Order: sequence, then structure tokens, then C-alpha cells
Amino acid sequence: MDAITLLKNDHKAVKRLFRQFEKLGDSAVKSRRELVDKMIEELSIHAAIEEQLFYPTVRESVPDAEDHVLESLEEHHVVKWTLSELVDMKGDEERFEAKVTVLIESVEHHAQEEEDDLFPKVRKGMGRKALAELGAAMEKAKKTAPTRPHPRAPDTPPGNVAAAKVTGLADRARKVGKQTVGR
Repeated sequence: MDAITLLKNDHKAVKRLFRQFEKLGDSAVKSRRELVDKMIEELSIHAAIEEQLFYPTVRESVPDAEDHVLESLEEHHVVKWTLSELVDMKGDEERFEAKVTVLIESVEHHAQEEEDDLFPKVRKGMGRKALAELGAAMEKAKKTAPTRPHPRAPDTPPGNVAAAKVTGLADRARKVGKQTVGR
């Protein structure tokens, strides 16, 4: 699967989570919290692979996409802060739904800009083989990417690559520990 197809599939998966959240009533506190936890994990992994692999490759290969990449990094920064605030919120807190709504709006705007503006430039500027190789690397990186937001971590290489190794491992260990305690 090429890099753009992989990213578009991620966008679709997250949008499905958003629609599920929007359909739930206020009384579905546990289900809403679980959906937000899935959003946090999916968006954290997605942002990490874009920042580690996709954006640096695009900056190098498609010079006229530089402004799009810089804007995308800033949008990721805002989303990661929102996600980090949602991590510790209870599903019935007063501002929980409002914060999720802002998250949904931010992510949908970001995804739309990428799909309408950035991806066509990248597809034209990189070619099939390079996009396929990048997609394979991104798919592999998903397996070790951070699963929680780390808004203070670097978002460009080489700092983000090193930080992702540590935070990805820590996030997965935390999840296993939480699951073990839950049993």
C-alpha cells in the first residue's frame, strides 16, 4: 500500500470513530470514553508516522509542498495538546464533549487539506515506487509508534525519531500494565 493510501485509510478510520461518538447520547459515558481512547491511540500513531517519515520525505522530495508540511506540523501540535487533555478527562466532565467536538473539527480540517492540497502534489512529485516504499516503511513504523500524545516531544527528525522509540515503548508497556491490572 502506498503512503497516501495508508494515510487516507487512517483518515477514514478516525472519521468512523468520530461518527460513532456523535451518534452516542450523553448517557453513554463509558462508550464515549472508550471511543475517545481509540481516537487518541489512532491519532497518536498517525501523527507519529507522518512526522517521522511522511513529512520529512515530502519536504525533501516535493519542495513546493514545504508550506503545507509546516502548517500540518502546527495542526498536529494543536491536536496533540487537545488529545493530551482528553487522556485524563472523564466522559461525563462538563467540557469533555466540547473538547471532543473541537478535536473532530480540527482533525477533519487537517485531513481535508491534506487530501485536497498536499496529497495530489506529493503523488505528482514522488512517483509510484517511492510512495510504495514510503508506505511500507510507515506501515512498519506503526507497530512501534507512540499510542498516546506527547505534545512536548520534538516533531521533526532526528529528535522525533529518537523520542518515538522511547515513548512508543513506554506507551505500549503502560497499556499492557493497565490491561493486566484490569483483569
